[in-house]
Amino acid sequence: MNKRKHNAEDYLRMYRQMVRIRTFEDNANQLYLSAKMPGLTHMYSGEEAVAVGICEALTDDDRITSTHRGHGHCVAKGAEFKEMFCELLGKAEGYCRGKGGSMHIADQSHGNLGANAIVGGSMGIATGSALRARLLGQDDVTVCFFGDGATAQGLMYEVMNMAALWKLPVIYACENNGYSEYTRTEEIAAGSITARAEAFGIEAFRIDGQDVLAVNDLTRKLVDRCRKGEGPFFIELETYRYHGHHVGDINREYYRSKQEEKDWKDNRDPIIRFRAHLVSEGIASEDEIEAMNAEIEKDAAEAVAYAEAAAYPDVSEVDKHVYAD
Repeated sequence: MNKRKHNAEDYLRMYRQMVRIRTFEDNANQLYLSAKMPGLTHMYSGEEAVAVGICEALTDDDRITSTHRGHGHCVAKGAEFKEMFCELLGKAEGYCRGKGGSMHIADQSHGNLGANAIVGGSMGIATGSALRARLLGQDDVTVCFFGDGATAQGLMYEVMNMAALWKLPVIYACENNGYSEYTRTEEIAAGSITARAEAFGIEAFRIDGQDVLAVNDLTRKLVDRCRKGEGPFFIELETYRYHGHHVGDINREYYRSKQEEKDWKDNRDPIIRFRAHLVSEGIASEDEIEAMNAEIEKDAAEAVAYAEAAAYPDVSEVDKHVYAD
């Protein structure tokens, strides 16, 4: 009974985190459309089971590196709505005092080493983090998130070679959402993505990235093995982004059909699938789930209002945090 209760709490937390990501992105999209947010942002909607499944297998001491599509990783690793919306709007109470914005959010308190606007740009940072753990004798694990498009970056092969030689505690998590910006993955990635890791003797896995429990189960096993010195590992997660490459990529029928988008939303949505599982297993009722969803929407609305009213950094801060003091 205790194990079932423990599982029920874990499952509800995973569901809640996925809904928090979706809700955050819905609000961020509205901020862009209403011209309240500077710059572009890249929506994580549709890929929630990847970030949540992986991050729920990690502790606060474990590290992650993120991507230009990084809000989901940030929320899944423990970030709060208020500080995130403040960062998106360039406010002083943001995680990076409003200076990072959407593509450069970092949250050191939860082991999030930061998002990165360079495609594949954080692969070296993640591998360096794992090397630090090895050299200092610490048992934390680093997960490196990147997209299928980043498999074209040479840095990936340099760092995987080092990680394999030195048996570093790093997990390379390739979020394959089928598109590298506006081009189908099969048009930019020859052969098998997992085979690229296997060429270095790295154990590689391919998994349904829309199944949060499958992602979580695999990640827990690999994290445990990393802690025992059996890393590195590579996971290719098949997933899908509901929005365009960025929030301004609205008319996308020239590279992707509306029918394809509808099929993924109707039949493979990670939140809908997991909600059905929670109800069928008697873990939560429809009413309880609706109440949780409404509470998260209220939290997000309050955080947006807070961020809109928050102060910008003082002009005297313009050259602060540029160099180490």
